[in-house]
Amino acid sequence: MSQRETVLGKIRRGLASAKTAEARRDAVAQRLGQHPANTVPARGHVGQQARLDLFAKMAGKVSATVERVASASDLPETVAEYLRARNLPSDLRMGADRRLADLPWEKVPQLEVKHGPSDGRDHVGLSHAFGGAAETGTLFLLSGPDNPTTLNFLPDHHVVVVRASDIVGDYETLWNRLREHSGDDVLPRTVNLITGPSRSADIEQTLLLGAHGPRALHILIVEDA
Repeated sequence: MSQRETVLGKIRRGLASAKTAEARRDAVAQRLGQHPANTVPARGHVGQQARLDLFAKMAGKVSATVERVASASDLPETVAEYLRARNLPSDLRMGADRRLADLPWEKVPQLEVKHGPSDGRDHVGLSHAFGGAAETGTLFLLSGPDNPTTLNFLPDHHVVVVRASDIVGDYETLWNRLREHSGDDVLPRTVNLITGPSRSADIEQTLLLGAHGPRALHILIVEDA
């Protein structure tokens, strides 16, 4: 093929692309507007108790630990026990989430609770998840002052609270809930999907926890009243 034919061929392809640009834009707009569902694994389509068991099982497979808490009022003592059991300092950092701020922290006066984003010097970060997907044991955490994204990545230990009713079978259900909660025009800047603690096996295929973030993820499932 001559250089002339090569150049003309590129022009023809460009003209053809321009003719179909409007149709492609319409196809993208339609997909974004309708939110078509992707493939949904059947394993998450079970009853509530079985769904919680599946979430705990899948989270455990990726080195997370899961604990069930009968009431939100028990969370301060549960968190304090987690720190004691791992010989961690009696302090933690969390954001402005009212569900966490309104807990009876006075029950554990020895625990120092700090607020705001982490600067990398905190041992433990405490967050409240928007929800969880049982199919993979994954947590959905929304960025913002309520639960700063830095808490997801900088402390060595990440403790995440999630309500039992917010654990659903699959990702699609959580995305739909998020659209209903926030609206398409005001979605969070970032949605962090967290499955287990940070890990890497890049070097000699040896699994290393904490390579790019927390080396421990502890999930507290709070039973609904």
